[in-house]
Amino acid sequence: MMNKLVLTAAALLFFSVMVMSQETAEIFKPHGKPVLRIFSNAHTTFSDGASQSAFELTRVYLGYEHHFSKDFSGTVVFDVGNPGAGKMQMTAFVKNAFLNYNYNRFSVDFGLIPTTQFKVQENFWGYRYMEKVFQDAYDFASSADLGASITYQFSDKLSADVALYNGEGYKKLQSDSLLKTAFGVTFTPVKELVIRGMADFMGNDVSQNTYAGFIGYKSKKISLAAEYNYQRNHLMADQHDYFGPSFYGTLVVSKKVKVFARYDDLQSKTPSGQTQDWNLANDGKFFMTGLEYAPVNGIKFAPNYRGWNPGDKTAPFVSTLMLNCEIKF
Repeated sequence: MMNKLVLTAAALLFFSVMVMSQETAEIFKPHGKPVLRIFSNAHTTFSDGASQSAFELTRVYLGYEHHFSKDFSGTVVFDVGNPGAGKMQMTAFVKNAFLNYNYNRFSVDFGLIPTTQFKVQENFWGYRYMEKVFQDAYDFASSADLGASITYQFSDKLSADVALYNGEGYKKLQSDSLLKTAFGVTFTPVKELVIRGMADFMGNDVSQNTYAGFIGYKSKKISLAAEYNYQRNHLMADQHDYFGPSFYGTLVVSKKVKVFARYDDLQSKTPSGQTQDWNLANDGKFFMTGLEYAPVNGIKFAPNYRGWNPGDKTAPFVSTLMLNCEIKF
């Protein structure tokens, strides 16, 4: 019952914002464009004296974005990738299917929407085809979920967003009655500097809470960013806290060439009565450096090196030489 009431309230809020739209004398012609992105790579991994090489097609985004009017647009995107379960190698999921309403300082998304928790970080990082940002890579939050979000631009320097999600991600749209609430504030004191803070909450007796802070500087030649993420009671499991910083930067060498580097440090808490961190098997330090070459608009190649130093001291260091490619239509 509570779930239905919350979703009904979100729908009413969405439609109440819609009625603020005003008619305009400007003639608008509905239009749209396809969405098509391909991520692939070739890599060789070295660990404990052994090596393994492979070619991979990791992800394909297929979709369409249509503008019904000046204020309304709709987007549907299918994500074709490895489901990580069973024997299937490539499976299509509905990644996004939502309606957007944008009027003056308001922006509203409703449906299977992109989540807001790490959108700013992902845009700033800029290399999603190579590697996810910290929260996405280590399962702090999903990149898409069923729900509604509202963003309000108070001024050129300050905006805030609030969202309500099912909390299941886009591969499991509703498996329980819990909902996730997320809040965020983005501050841009000057054109080159972005500061953001966010928090989300989900659960009943044991709640999962996520907190994150981000600061990024970007000029024509260089970008530098730092973020810190903390999640309490991961998947509503008591004392299953994990956390860590992420640092990344880019140097623009020329119009076609960029050099980048990144460092993550994922750590987890040792629950009371136990002798080791609950997430020890996945904890560790991640290193990444390489360059991106864009010969023409829509095509990118990125030779890069990755290192993984496990938090478990008995596990070997893992090195990977990789060539990533993105094709965007």
